[in-house]
Amino acid sequence: MGHGGDVIAELTTDHKEVHDLFVQFESTPPGSAHRKRLVDEITIELVRHSVAEEQHLYPAVREHLEGGDALADREIADHSRIEQLLKDLEGREPDDLDFDRLMVKLRTEVTAHADDEEKNLFIQLRNGVHPFVLESLGNKVREAKKTAPTRPHPSAPSAPPANKLLAPGLGLVDRARDYLTGRGR
Repeated sequence: MGHGGDVIAELTTDHKEVHDLFVQFESTPPGSAHRKRLVDEITIELVRHSVAEEQHLYPAVREHLEGGDALADREIADHSRIEQLLKDLEGREPDDLDFDRLMVKLRTEVTAHADDEEKNLFIQLRNGVHPFVLESLGNKVREAKKTAPTRPHPSAPSAPPANKLLAPGLGLVDRARDYLTGRGR
């Protein structure tokens, strides 16, 4: 969940971890309970990652990069599509007919989003934002992931200040639900 380094290193490591979870998912037999546990892990990681980006990275993109508003809006739109897919998966069992189809769509969306960030947005950040700011953002993202929700909430706000106010409360409720159900262990 927290890896260290500047915001680019932190988020790139998150991308790799989620990619590895997708690889594990694909090597697990269809319909197995382990697939559901992997989807839960993927969901937890993606939701925490997205919330932290929306709270800290995208406001910085808006502030520091030329055309930052359009960049941030596009990234948030990607998050909305991903979060809706996560919500659609939340109530599905691994033997449901559309479970695997939804996972293929999710992996496609997540992979495209991560690739775009790494090949475009992160390069712009590295070139246009002072290393001190990137380091500070890395710390803020790590802290945000500690209290972020672990379940998709597509109707929750994705922009400050509302997302910064609501996310910790949603995160607390989600972690309590996770504890009671054993999800994410």
